[in-house]
Amino acid sequence: MTAREIREHFLSVADWADPAQTVDRIIIGDPGTEVRRVLVTWISSFGAVRVAVERGCQMIVTHEPTFWVHAQELDSLARESDPLVRGLGIRKKEFIEEHGLVVLRIHDVWDRMPKIGIPYAWARFLELGETPAEVGGHGYQHRYDTEPASLDQLARRIAGKTAALGEPAVQVIGDGDQPVSKVGIGTGCACDPAIFQHMGCDVSVVCDDGVFYWRELQFAADSHHPIIRVNHGTSEEPGMVTLTDYINRTFPDLEAQHLPHGSCFRLVGRL
Repeated sequence: MTAREIREHFLSVADWADPAQTVDRIIIGDPGTEVRRVLVTWISSFGAVRVAVERGCQMIVTHEPTFWVHAQELDSLARESDPLVRGLGIRKKEFIEEHGLVVLRIHDVWDRMPKIGIPYAWARFLELGETPAEVGGHGYQHRYDTEPASLDQLARRIAGKTAALGEPAVQVIGDGDQPVSKVGIGTGCACDPAIFQHMGCDVSVVCDDGVFYWRELQFAADSHHPIIRVNHGTSEEPGMVTLTDYINRTFPDLEAQHLPHGSCFRLVGRL
């Protein structure tokens, strides 16, 4: 199966992704490359690219960008004026080309893929349920209704789950004793607490790339809407597991391997 055919399949099952506008495209590499082994990872870092080469993969399927911009990655690199950014980008590009890799980004498709896409996988990982009570934010923000608990009880449960992904503590804003049961979850940039409140949520589980402290989080604090905040990579790792599984189930001639990314940082405390 060629890299082009793999992309075409994903677009064929996602009528919400405009083939002409989506970032879900072959970022770099020959679309005609015959693919047998795929490395699936949340972000195609230089380290992930090297792992793909070491494992004999012909393709990387990544959720996030390769060259640090959301869209038109190689065009942006060609226009880059900062010599530091341009230099690293060119070295990464040349390394990928030297080893004949293809990088396919699957972002827009997997952010809304029913039942197994990013938000569904995240909810299932947190044991919030299988089916959201409400979906908002253009399909990206979900609400799950759970048994009542205090904010801190819910936060501790979530931290117990995220610890397995490298994030043993979560950030909490709000009264820890406040009862909550209508849980909003978002990933990436789809984490607006105001939208969650319009959806009837009494707590929002958001990620660090999706909200600013001075804007969305302060609005939430001023409106007494509690927040639990995790790392972007943490919230989307379960979706990379389901993406790997989907590729293996859908394409019997391919071998997809999941390269965990997890939390983007380590927590270091005082001695």
